[in-house]
Amino acid sequence: MSSSVDAALPETAPATTGWRPALHYTARDTWLNDPNGLVYFGGQYHLFYQNNPFGNVWGNMSWGHATSRDLLHWTEHPVAIACDQREDIFSGSVVVDHGNTSGFGTAGSPALVAVYTSAFKAGSEHAGTQAQSLAFSTDGGMTWNKYAGNPVLTRNSAHFRDPKVFRYEGDTGTYWVMAAVEAQHQTVVLYRSEDLKAWDYLSDFGPANADAGEWECPDLFPLAVDDDPENTKWVLIVNVNPGAVAGGSGGQYFVGHFDGVRFVPDAASLAAPAGVSALDDAAPAALRRCLWLDWGRDCYASVSFSNAPDGRRIIIGWMNNWDYANQLPTAPWRSSMTLARELRLTAEGDSARLVQQPVLDGSSGHPGANNILRSGPFELEGTAFRLPDAVSDSAQVIEADILPGNAEQVSFHLLESEDGCAGTVLTYTPRSAELTLDRRQSGNTGFHAKFPSAEAAPLILADGVLKLRIVVDHCSVEVFAQDGTVVLTDLVFPLPGQPGNRLTATGGPASVRSLTVTALR
Repeated sequence: MSSSVDAALPETAPATTGWRPALHYTARDTWLNDPNGLVYFGGQYHLFYQNNPFGNVWGNMSWGHATSRDLLHWTEHPVAIACDQREDIFSGSVVVDHGNTSGFGTAGSPALVAVYTSAFKAGSEHAGTQAQSLAFSTDGGMTWNKYAGNPVLTRNSAHFRDPKVFRYEGDTGTYWVMAAVEAQHQTVVLYRSEDLKAWDYLSDFGPANADAGEWECPDLFPLAVDDDPENTKWVLIVNVNPGAVAGGSGGQYFVGHFDGVRFVPDAASLAAPAGVSALDDAAPAALRRCLWLDWGRDCYASVSFSNAPDGRRIIIGWMNNWDYANQLPTAPWRSSMTLARELRLTAEGDSARLVQQPVLDGSSGHPGANNILRSGPFELEGTAFRLPDAVSDSAQVIEADILPGNAEQVSFHLLESEDGCAGTVLTYTPRSAELTLDRRQSGNTGFHAKFPSAEAAPLILADGVLKLRIVVDHCSVEVFAQDGTVVLTDLVFPLPGQPGNRLTATGGPASVRSLTVTALR
């Protein structure tokens, strides 16, 4: 969170102020949702995002803007691309036009080009439709000009949106590729362009796997499998709302091949039959066979940075769920982003799976980092091992390697209160091979009927070891298990005086090989 957010906050109730994250980005005093236009340029990561400049509920969609040099400390800037009487500015992406294909910059000073969805309002010549438009910046993303020839691509559709654009180089040539969606047809549509202005249809993909809700915010990119450049696959992220595995909105992905024209998923990616409705009895089992970025309730619209240094693939998601997004009990800000996460692919059978880790580069050496516990090995049974309490101005990173052994359950009890509130409970159950994040008694859960929940993810241990990295911020818990092969993210709103954390093993002993807690400001 940037110093500009810390300064001169309007007065709010103590609990609401206390819920503002220490690490996760929030707007100062307005609403935000989907991350847009993630791009690295000029030594800075630029986070654009859906923003209501005039309030803290969804509406007046414009692009907010923040920058960071390390993906942990953010500075908020004025609105980048504003809505007007003609259009709302929906989701999209930003590219660095290194070759000046658009003519908006020069060969020596490339422009940043935003490709965004124009949601045309009543009274405009395209009223009732969504189409793709351009804006460009020649000062490093600080000011933007809309292209006079907008929109550059229309299908005369009411739900054609969320363009993610990248530069493709392959056997079919070098050109720009756009992945967008026909949201209500559960279809990703692919186009190509030489100059970002004129677009030609390539192909489409879908429906597939989780297709009961609208498809949104696609992303398509290559990744080397186990860091082997000779074995590269393509990943297609498709966010879905509703109909995600934990309920409401969430992000699924496919692994396969892209030849510059068509994306073809590996057979192993097609794990659930198309057409499964969220209301069908078979839906829960079918959805659990899909590939999910996150098994929690609160990670949506994840997309990756363009032009990231060293070829890294880094994503950020919106830490919320459309089931209750407008009702979160915070003011004047409402909603936040997930931590930035670096993606890798690892081989699994005839395909590959994503692994994710939070980007906390250099945090252990940062002045705001404070290692407050190093422990292990030790045996645990019956009695609880007390962890350091949460600190008001910090987030905590809990890292643990545990051998569950004969224990029936191993649990982290997070943000407990002294008056007996159970807090948020993260439990591994060896018999069912499941990791569960339970926030039903996490504090303030009554603001929406769908908020109290427990999310479960399948988790098979390697060599019998449970490996956890848990990031506990003031209103969230992000869990990266087994080196990031399984991820769970949930919002929580603990009551005042809920700082306590402890570790328990029940039904038998467990061996804690190592346990570390670090506070990050």
